[in-house]
Amino acid sequence: MNKVRVGVIGAGFIGKVHIEQLRRLGYVDVVAVSEKDQATAEAVAAELRIPKAYGKSEDLVKDKELDAVHVATLNHLHYPLAKKALEAGKHVLCEKPLAMNSSEAQDLLQTAKKTGRAHAICHNMRYYPLVKQARSMVKAGEVGDIRLIHGQYLQDWLFLPTDYNWRLIAAVGGKSRAVADIGTHWLDAVQHISGQRVTAVYADLTTFIPVRKKPKVELATYVVKELKAEDYEDVAIDTEDHGTIMLKFSGGAKGVLIACQVCAGRKNYIHFEINGTKRSLEWNGQEPNSMWVGERGRPNGEFIKDPVLFYPEAAPYGYAPCGLGEGYLDTFRSVFSDFHSWILSGKPMDLAKAPFP
Repeated sequence: MNKVRVGVIGAGFIGKVHIEQLRRLGYVDVVAVSEKDQATAEAVAAELRIPKAYGKSEDLVKDKELDAVHVATLNHLHYPLAKKALEAGKHVLCEKPLAMNSSEAQDLLQTAKKTGRAHAICHNMRYYPLVKQARSMVKAGEVGDIRLIHGQYLQDWLFLPTDYNWRLIAAVGGKSRAVADIGTHWLDAVQHISGQRVTAVYADLTTFIPVRKKPKVELATYVVKELKAEDYEDVAIDTEDHGTIMLKFSGGAKGVLIACQVCAGRKNYIHFEINGTKRSLEWNGQEPNSMWVGERGRPNGEFIKDPVLFYPEAAPYGYAPCGLGEGYLDTFRSVFSDFHSWILSGKPMDLAKAPFP
């Protein structure tokens, strides 16, 4: 196999991110796309110069020319589509959440084991270069024994009662929203860095806006449009706007996470601080090319992203030299590089050795 032939299911905001970043790799061809109907699929295929357009995702999954499928749909469709793709012999990379509940997730894992296909979840936040370097610093003992892991993921795109999106409704997005939609990114990143798993949680969840104004016309994610009062209908909300979670980790660390989507001024603020017995590390995704290093007994420092100074295992994730920033879109390139390089290598799937989530 010289190239991996990929089909992408779903071409909204995140689906187009997948397509664009897959094309950066050079050894992946995006050869098919599916959308909610044939007309939409054909329009996307024409816009992005994709050879095949499918109005039914089931038809894309059956395409024998495809090696792998990316699932980038509404959350409630992840499980059935990923399972069909695995059963059709495709390698699968799925957007998070993998499924709507743990039973579905376990079934997907068992299906993947039976088929022997490579499988991954798109937890891209762990792929920021300095997140990888933080992980290497922890592994090398630079931070010492970790005492505390704390931080937040804050947004404001659902701040107003007129802010509406399919993620608000449990039947489509899942029973948890703020924690499952953005909190999971934080949880994956800090577990990746610390090498410790979350073993216990105590959570306080809040729905600050219990009734929202749903537009009678469909709007894309993050799109803001002025509408009149008669253009809305009241909808009761059954997912949380906020979660504060106390955490226990497998290595003895304690932690706190605040995930909230109604914080004015916070656009996509993912932030963590890790306090160890030797030093502390602090990073946030809105300034991703700088990491604070906290010291006792000498001046604190700032680690500017520079692959030359990275540990060997982190260096490959810093593509640009020092002084040239890397950001959100680059993290997808890195996830996809790890995943599709594994497929090209022909290695059997091994959860313990696979470099991707």
